[in-house]
Amino acid sequence: MLCATSRLLAARTATALPAQPRGRGPGARCRRRELHFPGHPELPLGDFLAGRLPRSSVSAGRRAILRRGRMPPAVRGGPAGVELRPRRGRCGPQVTRAVGPDVAAEPTARSPKRPARGSRRFEAAGRWALLALVTLLAFATRFHRLDEPPHICWDETHFGKMGSYYINRTFFFDVHPPLGKMLIGLAGYLSGYDGTFLFQKPGDKYEHHNYMGMRGFCAFLGSLLVPFAYLTVLELSKSLPAALLTAALLTFDTGCLTLSQYILLDPILMFFIMAAMLSMVKYNSCADRPFSAPWWFWLSLTGINLAGALGVKFVGLFIILQVGWNTISDLWHLFGDLSLSVVTVGKHLTARILCLIVLPLTLYTATYAVHFMVLNKSGPGDGFFSSAFQARLSGNNLHNASIPEHLAYGSVITVKNVRMAMGYLHSHRHLYPEGIGARQQQVTTYLHKDYNNLWIIKKHNTNADPLDPSFPVEFVRHGDIIRLEHKETSRNLHSHYHEAPLTRKHYQVTGYGINGTGDSNDFWRIEVVNRKFGNRIKVLRSRIRLIHLVTGCVLGSSGKVLPKWGWEQLEVTCTPYLKETLNSIWNVEDHINPKLPNISLDVLQPTFPEILLESHMVMIRGNNGLKPKDNEFTSKPWHWPINYQGLRFSGINDTDFRVYLLGNPVVWWLNLLSIALYLLLGSIIAVAMQRGACLPAEVEGILWDTLLRLCAWSLASSSLARGIYAVGLLSLLLGTAYSFYLFHPLAYGMVGPLAQDPRSPMAGLRWLESWDF
Repeated sequence: MLCATSRLLAARTATALPAQPRGRGPGARCRRRELHFPGHPELPLGDFLAGRLPRSSVSAGRRAILRRGRMPPAVRGGPAGVELRPRRGRCGPQVTRAVGPDVAAEPTARSPKRPARGSRRFEAAGRWALLALVTLLAFATRFHRLDEPPHICWDETHFGKMGSYYINRTFFFDVHPPLGKMLIGLAGYLSGYDGTFLFQKPGDKYEHHNYMGMRGFCAFLGSLLVPFAYLTVLELSKSLPAALLTAALLTFDTGCLTLSQYILLDPILMFFIMAAMLSMVKYNSCADRPFSAPWWFWLSLTGINLAGALGVKFVGLFIILQVGWNTISDLWHLFGDLSLSVVTVGKHLTARILCLIVLPLTLYTATYAVHFMVLNKSGPGDGFFSSAFQARLSGNNLHNASIPEHLAYGSVITVKNVRMAMGYLHSHRHLYPEGIGARQQQVTTYLHKDYNNLWIIKKHNTNADPLDPSFPVEFVRHGDIIRLEHKETSRNLHSHYHEAPLTRKHYQVTGYGINGTGDSNDFWRIEVVNRKFGNRIKVLRSRIRLIHLVTGCVLGSSGKVLPKWGWEQLEVTCTPYLKETLNSIWNVEDHINPKLPNISLDVLQPTFPEILLESHMVMIRGNNGLKPKDNEFTSKPWHWPINYQGLRFSGINDTDFRVYLLGNPVVWWLNLLSIALYLLLGSIIAVAMQRGACLPAEVEGILWDTLLRLCAWSLASSSLARGIYAVGLLSLLLGTAYSFYLFHPLAYGMVGPLAQDPRSPMAGLRWLESWDF
């Protein structure tokens, strides 16, 4: 745009400007290399791409300039010319021109009249009507048949159950932050769900339980994605066709629709991500009004949405990176603006630190405060956390408990690994399978409280009962040689030179012996970490290691999940490497000994910062340990972008109500094509810009709108081109709508023959063999 302006002004004021050597002027490169549209030499390509269409063969460029008011009249008493302020865009060297009074007066005289107030109102009403239409269509597609099927589908098992935990205030563990599940629980509570449904497995019928509140909440947030995307693209491009096409692609995508209709975290996460993107774009649009009320509002709302995205899933970090990159780029340009004082730049930096760092972190931390305040009852997640953490949960055996302080022989104890999410030393009556070390009783770690976690601590060289009243109490001390007898099976904790099941060069740990009678491989030396010889061992607070007396290895848990023969519990090994790690450090948690006095455990309850840190450590370790189970659905990273494979949400045969998660292939493959074209056009534009071509800011990001314009005006004259452009855009919209009509049974449910049967409504639509609907 700036180049076109400079060219016209230069032609009209040639006598008023001093002569310059050819090709030496400040805008010579831009004028010389400017691109023009084929068939219309008077129309610069930049003007064409920005949507300024030719009206006549001579004055189209001039009228475009006049319409935009780029040539203000000269000020009386001022200099002979006024400076043209360049509009931000992609171009070669920026140019400043002097304009004489005679030139400045002409556009004023010939300037077309401004649109009437009624016309502006009509245009604004039309924009609001389009937004309302887009929103209505989104809600209609997401809420249609929301109650079907009336049974658990896919991961509703997990997130519906977690919503019930919040209603019942029962503590649980999950690898994701709590905000999404907390909102699901709140939606269920407000809609009348009482939290009594068990959510045991997919296919269980909801019957009289009210599940529509939770599904409706997720569908509501999923519906808002469409108007958010529409407004974001409209703000970025100022193009209604581009915004409408974006809304259509999202509305008619069966994959996004399916994820929005069930009790899942996905629609909640996508809502916050899309809201953060819209807020960022809106506050960018207020850049010319820094520190105004709208600027502060959109900047603060961006921070709030960032906290929401991260509070649902850790993948919300990606939108944080996006906003962070935008902020750094913005601050870098402000720093380079010499018209701004250092104090002003400092204010900009402070505002972004407050709104995009301090505010999100505060809100994110607040969600955990609410999470821990609500979930104050003992539940299935206790074992993932430390003993001190469990002491704060009502109903836990450590809550307000009184137990003996020092460990003594004859005590019944549980031994817990201090590494987060490693669990309790555990054994059961199942043997290691043939070919896996010695065929003896399995020893594992287990994350939940269980009677098979109980062990009796005994001296290594006697079978006498230490709890006999005739025997005095004898405390266990650092350096003692002990035996640990499993209470339920009466087998001793044992190790030998056989290799561990999963970890090479580690030794197998088993349960061995009959009624506590075994051999010397049952002897362990107990050591207190960072304590001197002879000290007593304190329950909960002493960190201990168990060193095998014969082999010299150290008892630990590798954290690896055993196969089905090991009940998918964690492997216990004896490592010959004596390096001190958390995997080989334990503490005594439960402690039962009727001969000893008890002390209260209230002093062990951790502070909120300690709880917050521990919960994140457990979540990170839980995420790292996620692995697919046997016969579980798995996919490779490249499968999803190309829509290679879907996922059964419900039903597997022709008698079931089948829901199949698969993106609308027309929409998804059109997206892939768009990405390829965008990269290609971006490369071409980069080369053209390097050669001095001009590109207005309006075309950044617009792909199909620009391509349709190029195709239309290259094939026909301007009068016919508009019709071709409209037909092309309408074809894209109707094509996506028709593809949704074809594939909508995937999302709304199918009954009857499978797709390979000619009688199936999906017959002929199984375009890839990997689609198994």
